[in-house]
Amino acid sequence: MADTVDRIITQSGNIFGIACNTTNLVGEAVKRHDMGPTGAAALGRAMTGAVLLAGLLKGEQSIQLSFEGNGPLGKITAEAGTAGWCRGFAAYPRADVPLKNGLIDVAGGIGKAGFLRVVKDIGMKDKYTGLVQLYTSEVGDDIAYYLTESEQTPSSIGIGVHLLPDGRVSAAGGFLIQSLPPADEEAILGLEKKIQQHTSITAMIAEGKTPGEILANLFSSIPHKHTGSSRLVFACKCTREKMVDALYTLNNDDIHYLMEEKDGVEVRCDFCNTRYTFSKDFLLTILAERGNTPTTDA
Repeated sequence: MADTVDRIITQSGNIFGIACNTTNLVGEAVKRHDMGPTGAAALGRAMTGAVLLAGLLKGEQSIQLSFEGNGPLGKITAEAGTAGWCRGFAAYPRADVPLKNGLIDVAGGIGKAGFLRVVKDIGMKDKYTGLVQLYTSEVGDDIAYYLTESEQTPSSIGIGVHLLPDGRVSAAGGFLIQSLPPADEEAILGLEKKIQQHTSITAMIAEGKTPGEILANLFSSIPHKHTGSSRLVFACKCTREKMVDALYTLNNDDIHYLMEEKDGVEVRCDFCNTRYTFSKDFLLTILAERGNTPTTDA
């Protein structure tokens, strides 16, 4: 089943929902970064959360979530855009913690003390940045807390990642429901009851339910309309040209240091783990353009 994100809105126009299946893109990230189970679950939740929040944006906008806790995984960063792309990484992807009540302890991996940083690129000169303390470090709760505290938009969020015994991602996805003023308290209570009655989001995805079907089920007692569906994919914005630009920002001393490597230098993208190799000759070209070439012994 392809990864997709679907959107609906009530006929009254004051409650809308977003749901997504992120199984494949999370699986791709886990494979690229060779992640352990704790890292896979944590990053998968963060990437799914980024996809949901990107669903609130318009045009060619994007959003980045960074969970900066004191746990062994280090900083976890996920980025998603309205065009349907998503990428992410963890500082220490193989870090692990013991199971908690038989389940992967995402909060233990992220750490209870720290911050969630949200950066929105909405096409303006300056990006919008929001910062809140980690609430539970379970990812979904922290995103909901951010929306309430920083954007004054109470939201209901469900996010999940299910792993097979061999570490592969069997199901990942989530939903986001928001109420805009004037709040329809009766409708909201009905939705909350529906959510409590449902099995986990990953169980529904594993059963073959699409994001659109999940939303239709949640909103079955409320008149609503489907407003859109789009594909999702793991994709990175890194290119060889961008890595070249990064090398050109180095000073001459740094380039001389890199030239000590016998086979040139390798630059790795944190988000997708793609490696770009540059030869000594290329580094010499940068120095020559600056009129700074190393001397050789006679």
